[in-house]
Formats: sequence, C-alpha cells, structure tokens
Amino acid sequence: MLVAAPETTVDAFLGGRVEAVQPERGHHRSGLDAVILAAAIGPNARGRVADLGAGAGVAGLSLASRASGGSVVLVEREGELVACSREALDRPANAAFAGRVELACADLLTEAARKAAGLAPASFDHALMNPPFHDRGRVRASPDDLRARAHVLEAGGLDARIRAAAALVRPQGTLAAILPADRLPAVLSACEGRFGGLAVLPLHPRADEPAVRVLVRGVKGSRAPFRLLPGLVLHGETGSAFRPGPAAILRDGASLGDVHSSWSDPNWGETEPVRS
Repeated sequence: MLVAAPETTVDAFLGGRVEAVQPERGHHRSGLDAVILAAAIGPNARGRVADLGAGAGVAGLSLASRASGGSVVLVEREGELVACSREALDRPANAAFAGRVELACADLLTEAARKAAGLAPASFDHALMNPPFHDRGRVRASPDDLRARAHVLEAGGLDARIRAAAALVRPQGTLAAILPADRLPAVLSACEGRFGGLAVLPLHPRADEPAVRVLVRGVKGSRAPFRLLPGLVLHGETGSAFRPGPAAILRDGASLGDVHSSWSDPNWGETEPVRS
C-alpha cells in the first residue's frame, strides 16, 4: 500500500544536479553527511549499490547522479520517506538518473523483511550507510517517534546494522559508513570478521579542531591492514565557507578521491559487479 508523503520541501544538492523531497518536520533531514557519504564511491563505480536506511534518499540519489555505470536501491523502512523518494524520482531535475534508482520499503534488520522486499543475500556490490548513532538509554530521545528512530539505535545497535550490510554485500564488495567520531570504536568492532581492509577518514570542522565525523570504508572478507587516513578539513580558519575540496564535493559533484588523494584506491569502489 502506498503511503502519502507528509508536508515536504524540495532541496537541491550538488549545485542543483539532484533534487530531494524531504519532510518539513518530524523526520531527520539529510545534508552534509549524506553528500559526503555518497562521495565515498567514485564516478567509475559499477554494479548495484544499496543505500541502507536511506531516509529521503539524498546519499543514494547523489551517488546515482555521479556514477552513471551503477544502479542504486534506496532501502528504507519508513513509508513516508519512501514516498518522498518516489516523488523525488519523478522530478525533472533527476530524470537523467532516475531510471537507475529503485525503492525498497523494508526493515533492514529483519532477514524476512529483506527477503520479502527482494533484497537477496550477497546481491550488492557496494553499500552506503548513515545509521542512527545513539545507543538507546544513553541520550534523551526526541518525543517525536519518527525523529527518535532516525537517531537512536534499536536493539542490537550498530552491530545489527553492519551484520545486515554484510549479508547483502557480496564477497569483496564494499561498505562505506559515516558516523560521529565518538562512534568509531563501535563501528570498528561491528566490522570485525565481516569487513576488513578498513580505512578511516576523520572529518574536521577546522584544522585545529577535533574530528566530528568519521567516514569508514571496508571490503567484505578482506584481510588487508587497517589504515587511518589524513583528515579532511571542511572549513577555513574563519567564517562558514567550505574549503575548495569539500566545496567541490558539495556543489560540483566531485568524489572524495578527486579532492583527497589518500582516499583514492583503484581497488575500492570500482570492482567487478555481481553477475546475475
């Protein structure tokens, strides 16, 4: 059954190359994190990409607009947000890539729900994830249930989400996740035995400030060593303007590998796709 979208706004990303439809209130609204996450995968990526817990689809849509050789499935359990993504795919601004984007309304954490939505095990080449980041009981959740579910992890925490990603991604497929910096230990623990060759990119507001976000990438089944990469600094010493590299990602559709050489890896994000 289709779910009607709530009151929404139309928000432009990548300098207008992407238009997302987002709830005006009551849900998490995507922005910087989603666009940076999408930039983790380069323009030459091929195969199927799952945007897991896609919300209104900003990350997946941004990736689809850049990587013309890939297809994207937006996986989201909240029907209102799926309705927003469906509306976005009908917008003329997104016509160039809308045919390569599918929607799946499913609870990512439930194997039966994934199966019912057609999300077969090991059927994706890449996965993106911008998960809720608070453990239940550690913070005061929003009284709005939908907003709370966007920020507070369910039973099983990050481990359950990484487990689901590992189930969906093929061997040697990839995962990229963006989280607050203080959640790094939890995501590294959750990846153990599932995704290896981990690389962590800290994101700093300014050069002299601690990282507020980390971007983590890994390869399913890899035994390559862990790497802590040089951080990406978002802003200059003063003001709110973005530095040239981040600005190219946010406004021009550049990938992280284009502007931050330590992220570049010809063996990651552009691997041979799943064969049906």
